[in-house]
Amino acid sequence: MSHAIYLEPGREKSLKRKHPWVFSKAIKKIKGKPGIGDTVEVYTHDGQFLAIAAYSPESQIRARVWSFEPNVAIDADFFERKLRRALDAREQLIAEGGLSGFRLCAAESDGLPGITIDKFQNVLVCQLLSAGAERHKADITAALQRIFPNCTIYERSDVDVRKKEGLEKTTGVLHGKMPQEPVIIQENGLNIEVDIENGHKTGFYLDQRDSRAALERFSKDKEVLNCFCYTGTFSLYALRGGCSKVTNVDVSEQALAIAKRNVEHNQLDLSRVDFVKQDVFKLLRQYREEGKLFDTIVMDPPKFAESKAQLTGACRGYKDINMVAMQILKPGGTLLTFSCSGLMDQNLFQKVVADAALDAGKDLLIMERLNQAGDHPISGNYPEGFYLKGLICKVY
Repeated sequence: MSHAIYLEPGREKSLKRKHPWVFSKAIKKIKGKPGIGDTVEVYTHDGQFLAIAAYSPESQIRARVWSFEPNVAIDADFFERKLRRALDAREQLIAEGGLSGFRLCAAESDGLPGITIDKFQNVLVCQLLSAGAERHKADITAALQRIFPNCTIYERSDVDVRKKEGLEKTTGVLHGKMPQEPVIIQENGLNIEVDIENGHKTGFYLDQRDSRAALERFSKDKEVLNCFCYTGTFSLYALRGGCSKVTNVDVSEQALAIAKRNVEHNQLDLSRVDFVKQDVFKLLRQYREEGKLFDTIVMDPPKFAESKAQLTGACRGYKDINMVAMQILKPGGTLLTFSCSGLMDQNLFQKVVADAALDAGKDLLIMERLNQAGDHPISGNYPEGFYLKGLICKVY
């Protein structure tokens, strides 16, 4: 291998703990002229081997580790081994849940930095967000074809973070043909339509599966408000749980149209569902002014913090939205509230929600904690893989 990185003295500690990132400031010198996504060997300042990584000249994360073993070829065989291991880790979960939609690869957590792959029926959706992932797109595609020979492979690398890696956004079919009819997955006995080409992220939030199931227990004869509902999947569980009414709120007309179809896909009672195209922040205040109250509220907003610089603002946003939600809950009502911002740690999120209760003049009891479903595992060497925090709260 012609390209190598040598680290500054003392900067090898995280790699020795098998954390997969090398930051630009940790690098002392570079041997050769590696290009974007090229494979490099990583050494201590005095020449001790540490890892094989993908080089990213544009990013603060200058290299992402493929392997901590020497002499490993980064090719289709390599990706096949990694992806088969990822599938094996999830086999029991898939079988027990009867899942036809699941996350196959959770990037760094599965030892494949920058590579996210979700499987929806016979369509595999890839997000390739790192220079190394982009460089090995053909190898990844070949590996997936070997493991899932009858699947279509579709790319959804239309995410801003690619710019940090010096990459353009891109989408499209990598292999096979997209199905003409809607893709519908099964989750805990419910049918859910997935908008692969135009939906958020890879088309659907698989990570909230366990949280959706939890809502069913707090729905019997309840009036439920589902904020940032996207395609309304929390509401399917509320309806199945016997809610008297559920209100889906989202700014996207397209998402609400799928939310309506999802109710129909499951032969649930459309007369018990309201669909409101509205900004959640404004609508919550409107409900407060009108004196409208709910028994159960789901608060599942998009990511508020993309960087550490945005964390203070994100805390304000989470606090504000939870405060108003608590003010429109009936006494003893249930709030299921979430943060998918990886930079917002669990304790900080709990503090923000507790502060929101103080400002709302409410007493808060945290009954349960929720987090990402098991097909979004957290590597012991990569704690950043834990990003989704949820609380089930009783509010008095």
